[in-house]
Amino acid sequence: MKNAFRELGISNEIEIILNKNGITDPTPIQERAIPEIVKGKDVIAQAQTGTGKTLAFLLPLIDKIDISKNYIQGLIITPTRELAIQITDVARKLTEAKDFKILAAYGGQDVEQQIHKLKNGMHLVIATPGRLLDHIKRDNIDLGKLKTLVLDEADEMLYMGFLEDVISIVNSTPKTRQTMLFSATMPNEIRSLGKRFMRSPIQIEIASKNVTIDKIKQVVIETSEKDKIDTLCKIIDEYRPYIAFVFCRTKQKVSQVNMELLSRGYNSDELHGDMSQAKRERVMKKLRDLKLQILVATDIAARGIDVEGVTHVINYDIPNDVDNYIHRIGRTGRIGNVGMAITLVTPSDQDNLAMIERKIKIKLKSEKKNVKSKTKSTAKEKERKNEISSSVNLNAIPKKYRKRLLKSSRNKSKK
Repeated sequence: MKNAFRELGISNEIEIILNKNGITDPTPIQERAIPEIVKGKDVIAQAQTGTGKTLAFLLPLIDKIDISKNYIQGLIITPTRELAIQITDVARKLTEAKDFKILAAYGGQDVEQQIHKLKNGMHLVIATPGRLLDHIKRDNIDLGKLKTLVLDEADEMLYMGFLEDVISIVNSTPKTRQTMLFSATMPNEIRSLGKRFMRSPIQIEIASKNVTIDKIKQVVIETSEKDKIDTLCKIIDEYRPYIAFVFCRTKQKVSQVNMELLSRGYNSDELHGDMSQAKRERVMKKLRDLKLQILVATDIAARGIDVEGVTHVINYDIPNDVDNYIHRIGRTGRIGNVGMAITLVTPSDQDNLAMIERKIKIKLKSEKKNVKSKTKSTAKEKERKNEISSSVNLNAIPKKYRKRLLKSSRNKSKK
């Protein structure tokens, strides 16, 4: 059994849990960040999604918490509910054998239930800025003895307008705390935040090429606005994704594309900011239970959703900047797996495409698909497309899912 994480300073107890879950080798961000965090250093880390940054801060944070002391010792601030839920799930897996109290606090939940849990004492709080600041203003939460503060996806909190909320929250914590800041990009405002609230932070940068070049095949499909939906359907039929994320710029376009896919018999659903929390959680459960093949989403889903088995990302609408492009395609090509990113480009999108190619320093391969505009699927085709197991390219699926898929396919054929 490897002791790779123990050599970085992580306890034997946590390493055993990691190994049981098939995690034996640290990623580059973990190798560089964990030893500094274990030493008590403040850390500013720049790393894209899919590089293993959640464990980079979560493992040493959990190790530092004394569960015999019934107060908040760790605080993780995240921009979205999805990311808060994801980090909470990982933290609970790592601490399931202990009496370790974790609270996920985000909008859409029962506030009174959160207050009740806070009164009973918590060791670790994982929260979105708005809900956390509300608890602070109402004196529901005591951060006076906080040891460790993590700002995750700091740039996204800036883009979503949470920067002032984050500053107010940080001002409510002890100056003696250890602070970690993780961000996919490093705008000037985020660098200033680090200088203002951190003590001689260690700077760590993991090159984004690990995500955008090495693990993901990137393709451009030329189309027109009127042929876009037919082109999307042809791509799905041709590449047969295990799970595909389809990104659109607006909530209205997400709903429009999802309804069109459903009408043609595809196993799809949608995710965007106007949905209720209950609906969002139902969609996420379908994804995690592998009962959904296509998720149509706005950029809110590009951060904070960590679902294994995403083989394809399709940019139905090309993103306006390279950061969003990187964040989107980072949903596939996760650690140890390959992935494919397909971007639909109309004549009016050429400037955005040129900008992205300049910044990632790659000339993307361009293809055309011949489609018959507004062609609907027959009933037989709808039935075939709804049967994920019969339409999936096994070679595109992470190996651990293949046996499950083949078994499911055999069972259905017997029926």
